[in-house]
Amino acid sequence: MSAGWFTTFTNCRYCLNGELVDDHLVISDEKGTILRREGYIGGEIVDLEDAIIAPGFLELQTNGVNGFHFTHFVNETQYERKLEETARYYVTQGVTGFWATIPTVAEEEFKKILPSLTPRPFPSAATLLGAHTEGPYLHPSKKGAHNASLFHPCTTPPTTIYGPAFSSAVKLVTLAPELPSSCTLIQQLTSMGIRVSLGHSNATYSQGLSALSAGATSLTHTLNAMSPLQSREPGLAGLISLPLQPLFTPPSISTTTTTAPRPPFFTQIPDSHHVHPRTLSLLHNSSPTRSILITDSIELLSLPDGLYPGHSQIPFPQSKSGTRATIAGTETLIGGCITLQQGVRNLRAWTGCGIAEAVSTVTENVARLMGVDGVGGQGVLIEGRKADLAVLSEEGEVLQTWVAGRKVWDREEALAAKEETGGEVTVAGRIDG
Repeated sequence: MSAGWFTTFTNCRYCLNGELVDDHLVISDEKGTILRREGYIGGEIVDLEDAIIAPGFLELQTNGVNGFHFTHFVNETQYERKLEETARYYVTQGVTGFWATIPTVAEEEFKKILPSLTPRPFPSAATLLGAHTEGPYLHPSKKGAHNASLFHPCTTPPTTIYGPAFSSAVKLVTLAPELPSSCTLIQQLTSMGIRVSLGHSNATYSQGLSALSAGATSLTHTLNAMSPLQSREPGLAGLISLPLQPLFTPPSISTTTTTAPRPPFFTQIPDSHHVHPRTLSLLHNSSPTRSILITDSIELLSLPDGLYPGHSQIPFPQSKSGTRATIAGTETLIGGCITLQQGVRNLRAWTGCGIAEAVSTVTENVARLMGVDGVGGQGVLIEGRKADLAVLSEEGEVLQTWVAGRKVWDREEALAAKEETGGEVTVAGRIDG
């Protein structure tokens, strides 16, 4: 069979449907896609020495890294350069696609930033898949690190807040379902192909059901800035336990309905600060095929410990200590400071799940939620999908990253280059004293 230039990975295993498959993988160098696994002669052979091939990781909720927050907009040229730098960094972590999260900011900030977040690839780097707007349709009682004075009712049209780039850039909106008219807004957003996630909310289980029936499909950083899971009131987190098939209620039980919507996907921050490892393990194990890991990373990821300036979301100094980041002088968490690959390793350690199941929480599950798993899409290692790959060790450490069928990062090569230069990267922006 002729397939033009192609590469066959041998002596490897690959992740598919939460399981490890012991087989080779074939990708097209010309089309940058995954090919059928048999019938090819010749081509380049890559011996992975028993390493594991995963789909490239997908960052569903990231606010920034390396001193750059996605609200740091000076002008289009500066912003494009910082986006490309960020996309190049992501591939060093096995991430080949990301949605840039813009938290609650003023209307003029949304309108200024969002035109620069329309989906597009970057050369030899991760693909920008669009924007995730976390606000401003949030509830003041669960504002977290958001500025409640900038919140809007659900009756404010999205275009009024986000501007004309809204329909092309925004792919995911987090909102609070207890707000009046939230179901109408959910229906409007989903009719445009935009996913809706429930978060920064004190909603009841019943209000969550209504939101799912209106078209919402996920929960944002579950149990953080969210109604608690209690014995008699399960809150939004209780939605995770909904059956995948329509729910049948025995006639002997009084109820207003005999059916329920499908359970939501749900995201969690696996850094041990936002959710206790045992709580995260309990939620994940309840529904592994709908479990999604996020970093909720902020610009302090990879920076030294210390105090740093705020930005248009948080107009206060920020404090970083290890992987914990807070508004200075408070215990208010402002985001995550771990990488997605560390989150995968944490999930394995806390739940005891296999590496393929852990990988699915940052690949296949994300792709299914966001609808990017079709032909030409990503997040799953089947024929016709984009050959975005992360080569992993048995422990889940990223060894190589491939984008569209070409290797763009190699751990051994990067370490060798670092030894040759022998220099440390200087980080700007820290507040001294």
